[in-house]
Amino acid sequence: MPIDPSLPRKSLNLIDYESLATILSLLIISRGLELSGILNRISFKMLEFSKDSELKLLSITIILTAISSAIIMNDTAIFIFIPLILTISRIANVDLRKAVVLTAIAANVGSSLTPIGNPQNIIIWRNNHLQFWTFVRSMVPYTALWLFILLIFTWMISRGKSLEISMFPKVKVNKALMLTSVLLLIANVALAEEGYYYIGLILTLSVMAFVGREAILSVDAALLAIFALIFIDFKEIANLLPLKNLQLSAIETIFFSAFLSQMISNVPATVMLLSNVQWLPLAIGANIGGTGMIMGSLANFIALRLSGIDLRSFHRYSLLYFSLALLATIIIANLII
Repeated sequence: MPIDPSLPRKSLNLIDYESLATILSLLIISRGLELSGILNRISFKMLEFSKDSELKLLSITIILTAISSAIIMNDTAIFIFIPLILTISRIANVDLRKAVVLTAIAANVGSSLTPIGNPQNIIIWRNNHLQFWTFVRSMVPYTALWLFILLIFTWMISRGKSLEISMFPKVKVNKALMLTSVLLLIANVALAEEGYYYIGLILTLSVMAFVGREAILSVDAALLAIFALIFIDFKEIANLLPLKNLQLSAIETIFFSAFLSQMISNVPATVMLLSNVQWLPLAIGANIGGTGMIMGSLANFIALRLSGIDLRSFHRYSLLYFSLALLATIIIANLII
């Protein structure tokens, strides 16, 4: 079989370089926050407030992650909260695998509420010319349902367990690095929403070169390579699975988009179904589809890579939650839609 000499160039053209630029900026910023010591300080405060209860600690983390994801996108929230979870796991006897998976689910659930919470929502919002609050009002019942199920799910797997604090050292915070990282985070989110992805990266690199050079030097280059391959693979699969003229009811759309997201991620699934189905069932299915298999959402990949937990541990909790949440979603959608 002859080899297409243009294949490498075509594959490189499939990479979403704008998203990659934003991811690199967020990687640097999250490292800056971690190196500043503020995450250690916050983790101690969360542990104090939890009063030795693992359930209370995980519940606080889930709620904070969900709220943040609705505002700064799920991927950004993961970059912030997973390092925080890693810090807490070093201080207290917390099951790292369980905490990471619950945080990843919380990021996907929380981001479903707003049209700026994740990439698939942005695509649906803009393509259908929806009002911001129209989208939010439509998603409120489902986001609330998913968050409620997640908190009950957390209670079922964490009740009665107490924390064992192994250390509580004083933490010195590098206020300059912390403030710079926070301001860069705000700037990158604002610039990304306006489409100025490369400006955000240039700004981050320029400022951190003076304030936190170590944050740049310690970026996980392998993670960037993984993201590039994900973009290539997902877009190739999307091209191989044309779904034009597909006729689906609202409930069928929820099912199909949720399970398609398990195979090719929720963003490509959204792109393929966008012109052929109603927007709300697609938004429901694509968002809940991000909580099952690790393939379901890019936020899952980020959580896995940053934490270093294995796939089996991730799916042990995520697939069970996905099954429970999808079943409840179908029941509620039958009553509402």
